[in-house]
Amino acid sequence: MTQITWLGHATFEFRFDSGDVLVMDPWIEGNPKYPKDHKIERVDAIAVSHAHFDHINDVIPLSKKFKPKVVGIFETMAWLEKKGVKNTIGMNKGGTVDLGFVKLTMTHALHSSSIKDGDELLYGGEAAGFVLTCRDGRAAYFAGDTMLFSDMVLIRELYNPELAFLPIGDHFTMDPHQACHAARFIKPKRVIPMHYGTFPALTGRPEELARRLSDDEIEVWTLQPGKTVEW
Repeated sequence: MTQITWLGHATFEFRFDSGDVLVMDPWIEGNPKYPKDHKIERVDAIAVSHAHFDHINDVIPLSKKFKPKVVGIFETMAWLEKKGVKNTIGMNKGGTVDLGFVKLTMTHALHSSSIKDGDELLYGGEAAGFVLTCRDGRAAYFAGDTMLFSDMVLIRELYNPELAFLPIGDHFTMDPHQACHAARFIKPKRVIPMHYGTFPALTGRPEELARRLSDDEIEVWTLQPGKTVEW
């Protein structure tokens, strides 16, 4: 059984049956949806979908505190190394990193990726998603920030994820209409909406996604920030 805690926006904490903890796209400081009473007490690995501040902001402080492995696209990992982050694992789309307690396979995403470094805006490599494959063989798809794309069908065919984390906020990513079609391409048992409600521009809501999927055998699993669920 894997424990999942949504920490607001696109930040998630996964605790696997081994006790190991993976944090996806850490944004704590300045995240208005981060649960203020939640304390991260262990991090064995961090996975970064892309380099925008709302997905990478707390990689450096968490890395200094916990010394985890940090996985992401090659260019972003190279920048983090220059900032003193240890144990980076640069990879690219199609590749898989086996962390022992979970395998991370990097998938395509359609989105930009840049690093805000002082007054400079640097190239951060391409945006990506991940398929998480647990030791018991179950798989989950973490889409990262993306629009709808038809190759999501291949993610279903290759990995058959039973859980999908999909952005629904609109403006910077898919809206519920596009996310509905993404869910139909992927055909998971459950969809966890993310990347919505953080800013006024992110207007998409889980209820709209659930309405659009009401005739499909796909559950919209709306999480509450800071409340841990079991998968």
